[in-house]
Amino acid sequence: MKVENLFSVDKKTVLITGGSRGIGEMIASGFCANGAKVYITARSGNVVKETAKNLSEKYNCKCIGIESDISSIEGIKSLSNMVKNEENSLDVLINNAGAAWGAPVENFPEVGWDKVMDLCVKSMFFLTQNMLPLLKEAANNQNPSRIINIGSIDGINKPEFNNYSYSAAKAAVHHMTRVLAAELVEKNILVNAIAPGPFPSKMLGSAVEFDYSELESKNPRGRIGTPEDIAGLAIFLASRAGSFTIGEVITCDGGLVASAGHDLS
Repeated sequence: MKVENLFSVDKKTVLITGGSRGIGEMIASGFCANGAKVYITARSGNVVKETAKNLSEKYNCKCIGIESDISSIEGIKSLSNMVKNEENSLDVLINNAGAAWGAPVENFPEVGWDKVMDLCVKSMFFLTQNMLPLLKEAANNQNPSRIINIGSIDGINKPEFNNYSYSAAKAAVHHMTRVLAAELVEKNILVNAIAPGPFPSKMLGSAVEFDYSELESKNPRGRIGTPEDIAGLAIFLASRAGSFTIGEVITCDGGLVASAGHDLS
């Protein structure tokens, strides 16, 4: 029952897609700070390698940056092969890579639909499929492997912005999480999802010109998310403490979903 045992991720091997910045980097920081070996991926090789270097030095850990574009099946297979060449097993897969597109409903473009749906849903599924052999190798009844899919409260609530394909994609991520959880639990692979609310990121920052004050004023907690908020939840799901939690979509949003439809003034 000691905290250091209940929430330990020490010596776990973790793969986080889209890990060079934003929520992915925040989650990577949490695992790195607590003794895990962490692989992070991103399309920009320079950025992901610099982030991995910084995390390795900051937390005295082993963080490896991989340049990877998983928007295609070829890219997914290439990433899978790179990890398989380095590791015999994988304890935790965190499907975080995604994209968003905003436009009015009257002229929302097909490219904005396909790009977001492909990266957020299709790539999530097929990377999971390709990583199953490594996840199975690490899994047993007492210490199951984990898959954590990063959804969004935009897949639950009416979104703040006109991001139609993003909302639909994240709702699909949430349901796919439940479907995969039911399929894989008998293989000792536990699948859950996190639905974040507003966190500082390039994606959200661009939408609000990096001024988060209005979003903070609308949030029941009076702020946006911090690295500790999202990393702590991911560590819970990946640790002994979360080993009986399966198929859940857990909001991490300061109370936005819980307060939807209520007067917060």
